[in-house]
Amino acid sequence: MKRYLTNYILDDLKKKIVLLTGPRQSGKTTLSKMLSSNFDYLNFDNPEHRLGLIERSWDRSKDLIIFDELHKLKNWKSWLKGIYDTEGVQPRIIVTGSAKLDTYRKVGDSLAGRFFQFRLHPFDLKEIKKINNPDNLQAVLDRLLDTGGFPEPYLEGSTKFYNRWKRSHLDIILKQDLVDLENVQQITSIETLIQLLRKRVGSPVSYNSLARDLQCSDKTVKRWLTILENMYIIFRIGPFHKNIARSILKAPKYYFYDTGQVIGDFGIKLENLTASALLKEIHYIEDCYGEQAQLYYLKTKDSREIDFFITRNEAPFLMIEVKWADSALSRNFSIFGKYFPKAKKVQIVKKLDREKTYPDGTEIRSAHNWLADFSLT
Repeated sequence: MKRYLTNYILDDLKKKIVLLTGPRQSGKTTLSKMLSSNFDYLNFDNPEHRLGLIERSWDRSKDLIIFDELHKLKNWKSWLKGIYDTEGVQPRIIVTGSAKLDTYRKVGDSLAGRFFQFRLHPFDLKEIKKINNPDNLQAVLDRLLDTGGFPEPYLEGSTKFYNRWKRSHLDIILKQDLVDLENVQQITSIETLIQLLRKRVGSPVSYNSLARDLQCSDKTVKRWLTILENMYIIFRIGPFHKNIARSILKAPKYYFYDTGQVIGDFGIKLENLTASALLKEIHYIEDCYGEQAQLYYLKTKDSREIDFFITRNEAPFLMIEVKWADSALSRNFSIFGKYFPKAKKVQIVKKLDREKTYPDGTEIRSAHNWLADFSLT
């Protein structure tokens, strides 16, 4: 099963160290081992492998060396820089990690100019269509809503299996990775924060409200949210406010990389799934093409809102509304269209009898069709 980043990583490995990050169990190690049949693999979490890293005693006759969870090694950047400066990329080197490696560059020398970075996401409709071109895209979307897009539960296809996997997956992140990387002791409070966020997906989040619920300070809540972002549990979407009168300047929304974590109706789950697909596409064009893109939402103080707004190279590019069954065109497109006349406008609907295009170019599309084919390139 060839993942969507494979060819880009193979090309870059000829020239640079490759850093591959993404949520735990999104397929980073599996992808890395499929890049070559002749590799050596060292995982910092394995004591025997850890000694090999310290001694620098991996098998240099191999075509590819995989360093997994290397960011847990003290001064890992200086260590890796030394390898690159003395040995180059023969054999080729890929470094994988389930945390945002750019947040762990606080100590030691910079790796600037020595690496390219990729962010691997779980499966989405677009990638699944490319892999095996399924006959029934609606069924694929339903499965993603039920089990999320992480490879193991998605391929298993069982809601019962997914519910058990989901619990252990989060436990490993909170009780192993979080303690190892952030030295955080308030695990119970962070677990409660996650439960609160699961019920607030799709709504602007008030730091003050969360702080009251958790009986801590705003500053502490913001720090915990940043940690959860760095561990690829949640991601933040802020409001776009440039050139919009009466806009809300703060109050971000938070979504989960694992759509199955969302507590709410199917419409909210579809919104989270769409947010994940959009972020994946943005990271793809940034990491593979060097383009600049940002994901926002649009909202004014009188509650006029568009779910998602994408800019490319700082220019308005795309507005997206997500509906479960409402085929009537959102009136908010005309409101925000005045501010961004060149941006494309698309409303995607899960239960839709007929797709439409209006004279101004606004589209209403079936969610499964649009999510399987959309592109920002």
